[in-house]
Amino acid sequence: MGGFDSAYLGTPPWDIGRPQSVVVRLEAQGALRGTVLDSGCGTGENALYLAGRGHEVWGVDSSPRAVRKAASKAKERSVAAKFLVQDALDLGSLRRTFDCIIDCGLFHVFSDEDRERYVSSLAAVTVPDSKLIVLCFSDLQPGDSGPRRVSKEEIRQSFKTGWKVASIRSATFDTNMPGDLVKAWLSEIIRG
Repeated sequence: MGGFDSAYLGTPPWDIGRPQSVVVRLEAQGALRGTVLDSGCGTGENALYLAGRGHEVWGVDSSPRAVRKAASKAKERSVAAKFLVQDALDLGSLRRTFDCIIDCGLFHVFSDEDRERYVSSLAAVTVPDSKLIVLCFSDLQPGDSGPRRVSKEEIRQSFKTGWKVASIRSATFDTNMPGDLVKAWLSEIIRG
């Protein structure tokens, strides 16, 4: 994950300067409730948006540069969101649980082995009925540039124990890259 810190020397394709449209839509629909953890928060746009809408939000990312940028934005905007440098494979060290977790673009970066560790890490910060929202690169995205593609079946398999996959829908990632929209899966997963 160390390579992601250097991406923030500039503006990586996923750092769009606003929250993902999917997050805005879900919040407007009331699908995000209670305390929220933004896992892989980057420079914090999703977390800042949700905090501005009245949620208690923590954002975590392995990139110190991204977390510094997120904390600076929170201060500039007078938004109460907490940002921490944190390994997503060890969320239990946060020593608290959340009602909802959002993951916009982190799940698909993990190897199969680390994906298992990530799901266990998510379980450590959730309780029964906590909700997990995952927006990840879809295997329907053409070409081979960009992150690893994920199939619906891989999502179901990853969360088969201790979780209930409530839905997996086609969605898109907002990016700052020119061209077509990036195809994604939007999953709603409930902790068992």
